[in-house]
Amino acid sequence: MNRIVGITDRTCIDYLRIDRNTFGRLCRLLRDQIGLIDQKFMTLEEQVAMFLCLLSHHEKTRIVGFNFMRSSQTVSHYMHIVLCGMLQLYEVLLVKPEPIDQDCVDTRWKWFQGCLGALDDTYINVRVPLADALRYRTRKGHIATNTLAVYGRYLRFVYMLPGWEGSAGDLLILRDALSRPHTLKVPKGFYYLCDKGYANSEGFLTPYKGVRYHLKEWVPGCAAPQTHVELFNMRHKKARNVIERAFAVLKMQWGILRSSSFYPIDVQTLLIHACFLLHNFIRC
Repeated sequence: MNRIVGITDRTCIDYLRIDRNTFGRLCRLLRDQIGLIDQKFMTLEEQVAMFLCLLSHHEKTRIVGFNFMRSSQTVSHYMHIVLCGMLQLYEVLLVKPEPIDQDCVDTRWKWFQGCLGALDDTYINVRVPLADALRYRTRKGHIATNTLAVYGRYLRFVYMLPGWEGSAGDLLILRDALSRPHTLKVPKGFYYLCDKGYANSEGFLTPYKGVRYHLKEWVPGCAAPQTHVELFNMRHKKARNVIERAFAVLKMQWGILRSSSFYPIDVQTLLIHACFLLHNFIRC
């Protein structure tokens, strides 16, 4: 532990993807609000460090156990304890959306007064039993879960819903998110930006269909927007593009999201939840 978090921030970031100050704040949060404690032969800090190593580098428990000089059973046991603690911070770490007001000066968002953020889905590779492989197969042939996420304009997530099969459509997942007990709430008079895979309806604003939309179509050297419809699509895409950056940061930070996990699908879904929550905690 001293080799990882007791020397430099660079070493801590390399191993755990967070600096020493953030690591200390995370441990204190789990200790004070969730009630996790030191065990007889293992401190809470070591439990959290093993959990972060599993997420950061997607290593098997026996590899993490070798690095920490613990058995794989011990690593697995404390991984589940810290995972349960992280999930209990769901309401604490998810941010509340802030609508765009008239005083906004951000060139990407000032055109969308009343906007709460944007939503999109992303595929995260998973490992499932052979009998379920067909349901989880995406259009590109990968076995993955289709994860819906909603974010604010500061690259922090407001809501996430992992666990759906890769073959599930975007509208089906959104309807499920709106009907769950912990539902995605859209206050009256406000809305989220979303792509053309969703329906243009109350609370959800999509771009014009059949019109240029991708930013690469307006790069220097290409024709500028010619009509008000193209201009709207360009501004819509510039604002909604932030969620693609958020997904990229999330997957670069947590290696377990970049390849199929070794755990059962229900545990994999919970680990995806934990990665989203940790992303918000780091950026708060």
